[in-house]
Amino acid sequence: MSNQVTLAMGAGGKQTAELIEKVFARRFQSPLLTADDAAVLERPAGRIAMSTDGFIVSPSFFAGGNIGKLSVCGTVNDLACMGARPRYLTCAFVIEEGFSLDDLEAIAESMAATAAEAGVTLVAGDTKVAGRGQVDGVFITTTGVGEVVEGAAPAGANARPGDAIIVTGDVGRHGCTILLARDDFGIEADVTSDCAPLWSSVEAMLAVSKDVHVIRDATRGGVGTVLYEIASQSGVGISLDASSIPVDPAVGGVCRMLGLEPLYLACEGRLVVIAPKEDAPALVEALRRAPHSQGATIIGTVTDERPGWVVMNTEVGTQTLLPQPGGELLPRIC
Repeated sequence: MSNQVTLAMGAGGKQTAELIEKVFARRFQSPLLTADDAAVLERPAGRIAMSTDGFIVSPSFFAGGNIGKLSVCGTVNDLACMGARPRYLTCAFVIEEGFSLDDLEAIAESMAATAAEAGVTLVAGDTKVAGRGQVDGVFITTTGVGEVVEGAAPAGANARPGDAIIVTGDVGRHGCTILLARDDFGIEADVTSDCAPLWSSVEAMLAVSKDVHVIRDATRGGVGTVLYEIASQSGVGISLDASSIPVDPAVGGVCRMLGLEPLYLACEGRLVVIAPKEDAPALVEALRRAPHSQGATIIGTVTDERPGWVVMNTEVGTQTLLPQPGGELLPRIC
């Protein structure tokens, strides 16, 4: 085989079969992955959650991950936010002619490893090859199905005045990592993406209490955008303690240099959790025992004041409104 993806590899013939076998089949192998037109699966008991997401990140590789890892994390985390244990995943690739086969294999390897960590099985897929310039390297779409834990029903409209607001770690690292990887500003900083599968964190919380009102992953638009969405959906106000919001020093430094707000930089391994105040300490303790949420902390409360707005309580004792999210800060981050 060529060391680059060719148009013939997407034509459906011998070279397509060779590409699928060499790159994907050997890494995604399971009893559920067949050569037939569709996977036949056991139906999960009770309710299911289903989500689909497209990934077009540029560059395809970044500190802490690549588009393959991101494509698994993004979809399994969406399922987890609905209280669903990830069960099945499908993936569709659109690959640019000339893309490195070595890079494609590294992406597939990362997907397999991340799926194994998340406990999800890749059961079906599709591969297309586009001409040069029609795709920026590789695009991946994943669709996932999860089994909703009995008694769990988190949703964006469930926040209630008096609830505590928790984040599961420092904010803005993924967006900052992608910004640095593009090298548009000539800034060097030791920042690694937080990209990670988060079912273990959600499972740890649900073992403490099923009455978790809201779980959201702070991807595009970051924590700030998620909080504005929740405030709107629930018809509540959000009050944040600026001194409690965890920001990695390197991320903070980059943001100060460029005039950015860390709350609006993307995360790919952080959850925003809203739960009854009395449950919050136990939830934080459980989160800190999970692999990707050791930095969990309470950053604010839900209020009945200023519905639809996010208020920041500053270190000097004043209050300010967090600006509402505007245009996309970092396009093509996921």
